[in-house]
Amino acid sequence: METADAPQVSPFDHHAQRYDDWFASPRGAAIFQLELDCLRLVERSFAGRWLEVGVGTGRFAQALSISHGVDPSRAVLEFASRRGVAVLQGCGEDLPYLPDYFNGVLLVVTICFLDDPLAALTECVRVLAPGGVLIAGLVPADSPWGLDYQAKAAAGHPFYSAARFYRVDEMTAMAKQAGFSLHSAASTLFSPPSDEPPPLEQPQDGIVAGAGFVALRYGLD
Repeated sequence: METADAPQVSPFDHHAQRYDDWFASPRGAAIFQLELDCLRLVERSFAGRWLEVGVGTGRFAQALSISHGVDPSRAVLEFASRRGVAVLQGCGEDLPYLPDYFNGVLLVVTICFLDDPLAALTECVRVLAPGGVLIAGLVPADSPWGLDYQAKAAAGHPFYSAARFYRVDEMTAMAKQAGFSLHSAASTLFSPPSDEPPPLEQPQDGIVAGAGFVALRYGLD
């Protein structure tokens, strides 16, 4: 694993194993599958050279055959590296990659953990080749799931307390300011938040009000 200069401190450094174990729990595995299906609805083939910003332990990158990942947390990158992802330690606001290097960039529930989301989106523009694609997975702040996570954050949750959640329109406004236009979207997690695994369901095209997870596909203007 290589290291970029001065990565920001990540809330996941001390809880990497706990975070990764969540994906193997019944509830975590169900949510993960729903989100994967939603992402695949807006981008059926993650072909070419892709980067996941905020790759975490590499679960999404491995499942979607994404080759590269960056994250400020060295602890989670150890997991991602073992899953076959070529990783760098660094932050989204200063990506340690050459311009025009990637065909696509993926951010799954990453934007809410960034200090400067607009700077990170501008960096995504820089590292994308002409015709490149940005896929963002978002938990909308005004959805039941987003409100539930914000309540957990207020109660001191180790991960969500470091997050700031955004509405879909806020995300798209930032992406537009960086140079992206919204091409398509899909939604899932229609059941209310619960401690039980959510029911498996098919994602729906478009931005569905109240959905707990929305996949947004942006292209360069």
